[in-house]
Amino acid sequence: MEHHQTNNQILDSNGPATSPNTALTFIFITILIDVIGIGIIIPVLPALIKTLTGGDLADAALYGGLLIISFSTMQFLFAPVVGELSDRYGRRPVLLISLFVLGIDYFFHAFAPTIALLFVGRILAGITGASFSVATSYIADVSTPQNKAKNFGLIGAAFGIGFILGPVIGGVCAKWGTQMPFIVAGIFTLLNFLFGYFFVPESLPLEKRRPVRYTNMIPGVSLAHIGKYKTLLGLVIAFVLVNLAGQVMPSTWSFFTLELFKWDETEVGISLAVVGALVVIVQAVLIGWFVKRLGNKRVILLGFLLWTLGMVSFCFAVTPVILYLALIPYCLGGIAGPSIQGILSNSVSEKEQGNLNGALTQAVSLTAIAGPLLYTTLFSRFSQSDAAVYFPGAPYLAAAGILIIACIIAFVSLRNYTEPERPVTVELNPVESAEPVEVN
Repeated sequence: MEHHQTNNQILDSNGPATSPNTALTFIFITILIDVIGIGIIIPVLPALIKTLTGGDLADAALYGGLLIISFSTMQFLFAPVVGELSDRYGRRPVLLISLFVLGIDYFFHAFAPTIALLFVGRILAGITGASFSVATSYIADVSTPQNKAKNFGLIGAAFGIGFILGPVIGGVCAKWGTQMPFIVAGIFTLLNFLFGYFFVPESLPLEKRRPVRYTNMIPGVSLAHIGKYKTLLGLVIAFVLVNLAGQVMPSTWSFFTLELFKWDETEVGISLAVVGALVVIVQAVLIGWFVKRLGNKRVILLGFLLWTLGMVSFCFAVTPVILYLALIPYCLGGIAGPSIQGILSNSVSEKEQGNLNGALTQAVSLTAIAGPLLYTTLFSRFSQSDAAVYFPGAPYLAAAGILIIACIIAFVSLRNYTEPERPVTVELNPVESAEPVEVN
């Protein structure tokens, strides 16, 4: 059967035709359940690491950084492989295999008796942690150039809702021991696999697939490849720097709030739930509003400035109230990410979406190697009881500096950027047509 795709339907050989809006709903729920599985384990990581190593909070932060680095290194090595395979064989099979193995891996985490085996679990999770890049390609497949930024915002919204529910569930589950959040995460991820298997259709038709380019599977090759596209290089650098700055929260937030305010797992979970709620509002509601009125260029620059303000405010938060208020500009800064992704995606052909998103995931993985090493080292050094300067907010000050550099690079890169034209609706004579027609 010949596969074909239009703006009105996606035809899948493994299931019925479905509209782009329905397909986006499917992939949104897929990402959501996956993120819930991640959010569940964040509040308990400090206690788990302290139990396995017998060290203090500063030492646990260093181990936490190394665990993130082991995960991200595997993502860096395997992201281009996943991108190439999804461009050749479709998004659906790659997504489902990743989810199934990840679900099993969470159970391995739960019963790892030593810190060494916990590292083995994170390495396996990094190898199979390809669902986000494939989901991004899926969204690109079913989007138009005009609505890509808005649709990419669904990823942020899924992250937001996932981080509302996940940390709260994790904080509650921690009352039954540090193993329970991993068990629940495994159950959620396997349910996610079943949902995808029965309900998520393929988004990449046969005529838009291409042969595997084995050279693109070498780490770093895809990054060099996308440099040939006009205006991409500067934005890619800005995108990488923004993600490097963004690594500060997943790397240090639990340790930072435990040190500064002596919070427990439940309070950490609640704070992350608030972050998630704000992200949902920004990504699901405000991103489209901002892009429509200001355009991608102004949205990117405004987002960078708001994000920087939030980071600086974290550094000097002396009370929980100030910390919570600082979350507002921090989360509002998230309007920049989908706009950058939209511009980058519109700069390559449909057949290159998987390669592009695999390369971007590869770049993000590099930041997830360097970021945790930088931020957890800063936190450990400046939070020691005998530190020459006691300043637990040091990682967030460093992240703010990185964001300022990213803002400057983005400003220079976007000087000649032109927003894509939106379709113009023209009313025809009633005799000719009863429906309005879009003119591109």
